[in-house]
Amino acid sequence: MAAAADHSDVEHVFRFFRVHKDGSIHRTHPPFDKIPPSDDLTTGVRSKDVTISTDPPVSARIFLPKSADPTRKLPLLFYVHGGGFCMQSAFSSTYHNYVSTIAASANAMAVSVEYGLFPTRPIPACYEDSWAALQWVATHANGNGSDRWLNDYADLTRVFVGGDSAGGNITHTLVVPGRVGRVTRSESGGGYSGASLLWRHRR
Repeated sequence: MAAAADHSDVEHVFRFFRVHKDGSIHRTHPPFDKIPPSDDLTTGVRSKDVTISTDPPVSARIFLPKSADPTRKLPLLFYVHGGGFCMQSAFSSTYHNYVSTIAASANAMAVSVEYGLFPTRPIPACYEDSWAALQWVATHANGNGSDRWLNDYADLTRVFVGGDSAGGNITHTLVVPGRVGRVTRSESGGGYSGASLLWRHRR
Protein backbone atom coordinates (compact mmCIF):
# COMPACT_ATOMS: atom_id res chain seq x y z
CA MET A 1 0.00 0.00 0.00
CA ALA A 2 1.43 3.36 -1.03
CA ALA A 3 2.33 5.78 1.74
CA ALA A 4 0.11 8.83 2.13
CA ALA A 5 1.53 12.03 0.67
CA ASP A 6 3.00 14.44 3.22
CA HIS A 7 1.21 17.77 2.92
CA SER A 8 2.34 19.16 6.29
CA ASP A 9 4.11 22.05 4.55
CA VAL A 10 0.97 23.12 2.67
CA GLU A 11 -0.48 26.47 3.71
CA HIS A 12 -3.51 26.66 1.40
CA VAL A 13 -5.26 24.19 -0.89
CA PHE A 14 -7.22 25.43 -3.90
CA ARG A 15 -8.95 23.56 -6.69
CA PHE A 16 -6.08 23.66 -9.16
CA PHE A 17 -3.00 24.30 -7.00
CA ARG A 18 -1.50 24.18 -3.52
CA VAL A 19 0.42 26.99 -1.82
CA HIS A 20 3.26 25.80 0.41
CA LYS A 21 4.48 27.52 3.55
CA ASP A 22 7.67 28.62 1.79
CA GLY A 23 5.56 30.47 -0.79
CA SER A 24 6.07 27.97 -3.60
CA ILE A 25 3.08 26.85 -5.65
CA HIS A 26 2.37 23.34 -6.90
CA ARG A 27 -0.16 22.93 -9.69
CA THR A 28 -2.53 19.99 -9.27
CA HIS A 29 -4.57 20.29 -12.46
CA PRO A 30 -4.17 17.66 -15.19
CA PRO A 31 -1.70 18.44 -17.98
CA PHE A 32 -2.95 19.62 -21.35
CA ASP A 33 -1.43 19.20 -24.76
CA LYS A 34 -0.50 21.88 -27.27
CA ILE A 35 -0.82 21.32 -30.99
CA PRO A 36 0.58 23.38 -33.88
CA PRO A 37 -1.60 25.43 -36.23
CA SER A 38 -2.78 23.52 -39.27
CA ASP A 39 -5.01 23.37 -42.33
CA ASP A 40 -8.09 21.33 -41.41
CA LEU A 41 -8.80 19.00 -44.32
CA THR A 42 -12.36 18.37 -43.12
CA THR A 43 -13.61 21.93 -42.58
CA GLY A 44 -11.08 23.80 -44.73
CA VAL A 45 -10.25 26.15 -41.85
CA ARG A 46 -6.65 27.36 -41.87
CA SER A 47 -4.83 28.51 -38.75
CA LYS A 48 -1.58 30.20 -37.83
CA ASP A 49 0.09 31.67 -34.75
CA VAL A 50 1.17 35.28 -34.32
CA THR A 51 3.28 37.05 -31.72
CA ILE A 52 1.61 40.17 -30.38
CA SER A 53 4.14 41.10 -27.71
CA THR A 54 7.41 39.65 -26.42
CA ASP A 55 7.49 41.60 -23.15
CA PRO A 56 5.12 40.58 -21.72
CA PRO A 57 4.71 37.47 -23.88
CA VAL A 58 1.33 37.58 -25.65
CA SER A 59 0.40 35.58 -28.73
CA ALA A 60 -2.69 34.32 -30.54
CA ARG A 61 -3.92 31.73 -32.98
CA ILE A 62 -5.84 33.05 -35.99
CA PHE A 63 -8.44 30.94 -37.81
CA LEU A 64 -9.48 31.58 -41.41
CA PRO A 65 -12.46 29.69 -42.93
CA LYS A 66 -12.21 28.31 -46.45
CA SER A 67 -14.80 30.77 -47.78
CA ALA A 68 -12.47 33.73 -47.12
CA ASP A 69 -12.66 36.28 -49.95
CA PRO A 70 -11.07 39.76 -49.81
CA THR A 71 -14.07 41.17 -51.69
CA ARG A 72 -16.50 39.99 -48.97
CA LYS A 73 -14.86 40.40 -45.59
CA LEU A 74 -15.88 38.20 -42.68
CA PRO A 75 -16.99 39.00 -39.12
CA LEU A 76 -14.39 38.32 -36.46
CA LEU A 77 -14.64 36.46 -33.16
CA PHE A 78 -12.09 37.43 -30.51
CA TYR A 79 -12.02 34.39 -28.20
CA VAL A 80 -10.63 34.04 -24.65
CA HIS A 81 -10.16 30.47 -23.43
CA GLY A 82 -11.15 29.19 -19.99
CA GLY A 83 -9.17 27.23 -17.42
CA GLY A 84 -9.47 28.83 -13.99
CA PHE A 85 -6.90 31.52 -14.88
CA CYS A 86 -4.14 28.94 -14.34
CA MET A 87 -4.41 26.27 -17.04
CA GLN A 88 -5.35 25.51 -20.65
CA SER A 89 -4.19 27.32 -23.76
CA ALA A 90 -5.37 28.77 -27.04
CA PHE A 91 -2.98 26.19 -28.52
CA SER A 92 -4.41 23.12 -26.74
CA SER A 93 -6.26 20.55 -28.83
CA THR A 94 -9.42 21.36 -26.84
CA TYR A 95 -9.50 25.03 -27.76
CA HIS A 96 -7.93 24.69 -31.19
CA ASN A 97 -10.68 22.30 -32.26
CA TYR A 98 -13.41 24.28 -30.50
CA VAL A 99 -12.56 27.65 -32.07
CA SER A 100 -11.87 26.06 -35.46
CA THR A 101 -15.35 24.53 -35.38
CA ILE A 102 -16.89 27.91 -34.56
CA ALA A 103 -15.00 29.56 -37.44
CA ALA A 104 -16.26 26.91 -39.86
CA SER A 105 -19.89 26.86 -38.71
CA ALA A 106 -20.23 30.64 -38.31
CA ASN A 107 -18.21 31.45 -41.44
CA ALA A 108 -16.16 33.90 -39.41
CA MET A 109 -12.53 34.62 -38.70
CA ALA A 110 -11.36 34.03 -35.14
CA VAL A 111 -8.49 35.25 -33.01
CA SER A 112 -7.88 33.08 -29.93
CA VAL A 113 -5.61 34.83 -27.44
CA GLU A 114 -2.83 33.10 -25.48
CA TYR A 115 -2.66 35.04 -22.22
CA GLY A 116 -0.42 34.66 -19.18
CA LEU A 117 -1.44 32.04 -16.60
CA PHE A 118 -1.21 32.11 -12.81
CA PRO A 119 1.16 31.56 -11.01
CA THR A 120 3.82 32.22 -13.67
CA ARG A 121 2.05 35.47 -14.58
CA PRO A 122 -0.08 36.56 -11.60
CA ILE A 123 -3.46 38.21 -12.08
CA PRO A 124 -4.15 40.80 -13.57
CA ALA A 125 -1.83 39.61 -16.38
CA CYS A 126 -4.63 37.59 -18.02
CA TYR A 127 -6.81 40.70 -18.31
CA GLU A 128 -4.02 42.96 -19.49
CA ASP A 129 -2.74 40.44 -22.06
CA SER A 130 -6.23 39.95 -23.48
CA TRP A 131 -6.78 43.70 -23.67
CA ALA A 132 -3.42 44.13 -25.45
CA ALA A 133 -4.40 41.43 -27.95
CA LEU A 134 -7.76 43.07 -28.65
CA GLN A 135 -6.06 46.42 -29.19
CA TRP A 136 -3.64 44.69 -31.57
CA VAL A 137 -6.59 43.39 -33.58
CA ALA A 138 -7.92 46.95 -33.78
CA THR A 139 -4.70 48.16 -35.42
CA HIS A 140 -5.89 46.35 -38.57
CA ALA A 141 -9.04 48.47 -38.92
CA ASN A 142 -7.63 50.48 -41.82
CA GLY A 143 -6.12 47.47 -43.55
CA ASN A 144 -2.53 48.33 -42.69
CA GLY A 145 -1.86 46.21 -39.59
CA SER A 146 0.95 43.71 -39.20
CA ASP A 147 -1.07 40.60 -40.13
CA ARG A 148 -2.13 40.05 -43.73
CA TRP A 149 -5.07 37.77 -42.93
CA LEU A 150 -6.70 40.39 -40.71
CA ASN A 151 -5.99 43.15 -43.23
CA ASP A 152 -7.44 41.21 -46.15
CA TYR A 153 -10.31 39.20 -44.69
CA ALA A 154 -11.59 40.64 -41.38
CA ASP A 155 -14.51 43.06 -41.19
CA LEU A 156 -13.65 44.97 -38.04
CA THR A 157 -17.02 46.68 -37.98
CA ARG A 158 -18.37 43.24 -36.98
CA VAL A 159 -16.29 42.13 -33.98
CA PHE A 160 -17.67 39.68 -31.43
CA VAL A 161 -15.88 39.08 -28.12
CA GLY A 162 -16.41 35.75 -26.38
CA GLY A 163 -14.98 33.35 -23.86
CA ASP A 164 -15.86 30.50 -21.52
CA SER A 165 -15.39 30.07 -17.78
CA ALA A 166 -12.39 32.24 -16.81
CA GLY A 167 -12.41 33.49 -20.39
CA GLY A 168 -16.01 34.60 -19.92
CA ASN A 169 -14.92 36.61 -16.89
CA ILE A 170 -12.12 38.22 -18.91
CA THR A 171 -14.56 38.92 -21.76
CA HIS A 172 -16.89 40.70 -19.35
CA THR A 173 -14.00 42.88 -18.19
CA LEU A 174 -13.11 43.74 -21.78
CA VAL A 175 -16.56 44.89 -22.86
CA VAL A 176 -17.89 46.76 -19.81
CA PRO A 177 -16.36 49.65 -17.85
CA GLY A 178 -13.75 48.27 -15.51
CA ARG A 179 -10.12 48.04 -14.53
CA VAL A 180 -8.68 47.05 -17.90
CA GLY A 181 -10.92 48.97 -20.26
CA ARG A 182 -14.01 48.89 -22.40
CA VAL A 183 -14.20 48.17 -26.11
CA THR A 184 -15.23 51.37 -27.88
CA ARG A 185 -16.02 52.07 -31.50
CA SER A 186 -12.62 53.62 -32.17
CA GLU A 187 -10.64 50.96 -30.27
CA SER A 188 -12.21 47.98 -32.02
CA GLY A 189 -11.98 49.53 -35.46
CA GLY A 190 -15.70 50.16 -35.76
CA GLY A 191 -17.29 48.91 -32.57
CA TYR A 192 -17.89 45.44 -31.25
CA SER A 193 -21.13 43.79 -32.30
CA GLY A 194 -21.73 41.49 -29.35
CA ALA A 195 -20.30 39.45 -26.50
CA SER A 196 -20.78 35.84 -25.41
CA LEU A 197 -19.93 34.65 -21.89
CA LEU A 198 -20.04 30.85 -21.71
CA TRP A 199 -19.72 28.04 -19.22
CA ARG A 200 -18.50 24.93 -21.02
CA HIS A 201 -19.58 21.97 -18.87
CA ARG A 202 -17.16 19.04 -19.02
CA ARG A 203 -18.26 15.63 -17.80
